[in-house]
Amino acid sequence: MYYGYYFDPTYILVIIGLLLTLMASALVNSTYAKYKRVRSMSGMTGAQAAERILHQAGIYDVQIRHIAGDLTDNYNPKTKVLSLSDAVYGNTSVAAIGVAAHECGHAIQHAKQYAPLVLRSAMVPAVNICSTLSWPVILLGVILSFNQSLILLGIILFAAAVLFSIVTLPVEFNASHRALKILGGTGMLTRDEVGKARRVLTAAALTYVASAASMILQLLRLVLLFGGDRDR
Repeated sequence: MYYGYYFDPTYILVIIGLLLTLMASALVNSTYAKYKRVRSMSGMTGAQAAERILHQAGIYDVQIRHIAGDLTDNYNPKTKVLSLSDAVYGNTSVAAIGVAAHECGHAIQHAKQYAPLVLRSAMVPAVNICSTLSWPVILLGVILSFNQSLILLGIILFAAAVLFSIVTLPVEFNASHRALKILGGTGMLTRDEVGKARRVLTAAALTYVASAASMILQLLRLVLLFGGDRDR
């Protein structure tokens, strides 16, 4: 179907994906803002909680660092560095401890060679290349009189990035599950506080779901636009 130059109904897929992403981002920001003001009964900082969790898991070779930013927390399996942001590292809130525990969940996954994390880490180099090249290849195919081979190659490259976003989902949900189980079992957070931390981590996980959904919708749009033989 030829859509013309003025109206492309497949843009609705892009709009839906954008709305999902914006809604998820707003949810995590509002939820985190709410619970970062709730001080934990234990009085532990995010860094102290992370150190205790790692040591209880028998992990002593992971370095905990303070990094700038807000919600920039991450665990790097290559360097074994757990980075905690300004609002988490020295903060004693329920949200800070929950986020720190979530990143520790990734470190524990790494130590136990959790299969989805191993797969995700192995995909990173190839996915970085695919993400960089996918749109330029598609655009080149369009410029060269809708070269179907190039367009198909671009779609395949983009599909690899979509697959990566899907593989990321079990990694994130499992890290949160491990975190909440540890926090409840060790007494670092009370039962009520664990519930609050769960709300923070669930909101954060939904950003990954929204991102994956948005990418799937973009892939669907590409297939609808270029997936068949067209007389243009």
